[in-house]
Amino acid sequence: MAYDPTVLADWQIAAEAEKGMPSPAEWQRRLGLREDEVLPYGRVAKLDSRRILDRRRVPPARKYIEITAITPTPLGEGKTTTTLGLIEGLARRGRDAGGAIRQPSGGPSMNIKGTAAGGGNALLIPMTEFTMGLTGDIDAVTNAHNLALVALTARLHHEANYTDAGLAKRGLKRLDIDPRRVEMKWALDFCAQALRQIVIGLGGKENGIPMESGFQISVSSELMAILAIARDLGDLRARVGEMTVAYDKRGTPITCDDLEVGGAMAAWMRNALHPTLCATVEYQPVLVHAGPFANIAVGQSSILADRVGLALWDYHVTESGFGADIGFEKFWNVKCRLSGLAPHVSVITATIRALKMHGGGPRVVPGKPLPKAYQEEDLALVERGVANLLHHIAIVRQSGVNPVVCINRFPTDTDAEVDLVRRHVEAAGARCAVGEHWRNGGEGALELADAVIEACEEPTEFRFLYPQEMPLRQRVERIAREVYGADGVSWAPEAEEKAKAFESDPRFRDYATMMVKTHLSLSHDPNWKGVPTGWALPIRDVLLFSGARFLCPVAGTIALMPGTGSDPAFRRIDVDVETGEVRGLF
Repeated sequence: MAYDPTVLADWQIAAEAEKGMPSPAEWQRRLGLREDEVLPYGRVAKLDSRRILDRRRVPPARKYIEITAITPTPLGEGKTTTTLGLIEGLARRGRDAGGAIRQPSGGPSMNIKGTAAGGGNALLIPMTEFTMGLTGDIDAVTNAHNLALVALTARLHHEANYTDAGLAKRGLKRLDIDPRRVEMKWALDFCAQALRQIVIGLGGKENGIPMESGFQISVSSELMAILAIARDLGDLRARVGEMTVAYDKRGTPITCDDLEVGGAMAAWMRNALHPTLCATVEYQPVLVHAGPFANIAVGQSSILADRVGLALWDYHVTESGFGADIGFEKFWNVKCRLSGLAPHVSVITATIRALKMHGGGPRVVPGKPLPKAYQEEDLALVERGVANLLHHIAIVRQSGVNPVVCINRFPTDTDAEVDLVRRHVEAAGARCAVGEHWRNGGEGALELADAVIEACEEPTEFRFLYPQEMPLRQRVERIAREVYGADGVSWAPEAEEKAKAFESDPRFRDYATMMVKTHLSLSHDPNWKGVPTGWALPIRDVLLFSGARFLCPVAGTIALMPGTGSDPAFRRIDVDVETGEVRGLF
């Protein structure tokens, strides 16, 4: 049955749907799993990826579908809603379908954006557990990340208070860490601007070394990126040990294994390596695993989740963060290169609201009412904004993957506006479908499901944007020109010096290029909407993530710790003290 999302809030729809949600034992039977492959956690279960993938291979006929979007408004355009709606629509067409999405961070969930569980009748359940920690993967990342900082600050303290002989008695050797070159900050999975820059070690020598420090949001941790790309526990352990925590006074990296903490960090994360099995409100399987942001990290659910999904069902739908310029580009050139998987279709989620914004509509501000332009018909705004959508179609086409545009329809969208977008998409030679899954669930996603099924049967010629051996600066130039639409790249002197050093060192030649850029524009400037022209991409730094094996060129200013707004979601969340039911999630 479909619930009425104009009457019931998402948390109320979830509460009703969860009454019939399959138990872990039912999922075991339904998916043909063995008892030791299902690890129950209350109403959900983790799936033992190692055991499943040891026993089941991915048949060549399986279909791999990626969900992306146009450049979003700050409110998001409903990629998760589209992901879940498509899975429901495929099931309504008799296809064996499931998917994988990222675990939501507590930062956005308790801030302005709210949960990442989709919405209406395209919603993930159990919604409360999903939104508020699920099976603890982000907690494991947070604890393991902070343990590295504990090891570092403790080592600094002991090296300041003992001679070399005293350290040797304690089984330690002097690492000579430079406290001014600590690369990691502490982790917290909330948005806390007051913790971006702090000073620690005050109060005398028993409290450590006074030094500048700070916090980053947990999902921006390199450990979260490692969780998203690790092949297995051995790969995760090796990558954790290679993470650079700081540098010594000669400029040599100090890794987690140098601090003898890599093994303990991996132990904290051992259970986080298994995806968690949840469901749509129509009871199709959805794996939840990893949660890296796309503007500052890889922006994907895990490679393991995709491999498990492709081993278990015929149509696997996976979601990438933000627009095709960021999420799909990283899916295409990083995730697929590491996984060895090639997609059949990319669904580009578009909304009339976002197209109007790109056509010159008024500013969209989270937490404030939408201006009238977004609630009334305005064909001129939509017409001007379509260029952004066409640019994203062109990005997907460069990969050889078949694009399908989904107009995620809102109640305020008019037929004339929707028809206008459809005409432009079809004139560009792409499939276009209107999705009303928010209102009608799988029934509202049948047109989208049909378009995806058709596209999956067409041949693809998947190809990367650049070869693995291409030097870093050439990669960045190609991404800037061919994905973002820039005229070129402008390197800050320090960033170019770093890039040259990385290019000349053979250790970094197989490192992935992980662009760091705003998600609110094709450019580096979040205020430039539509398809900006006549600009160069400024690279101000290149960050090294030696465990994930990423080189991260930074365009513009990106904060690893977001701030909490003036009207955050937590103001409306409460708990029924009689039943324990959480209310107010959205």
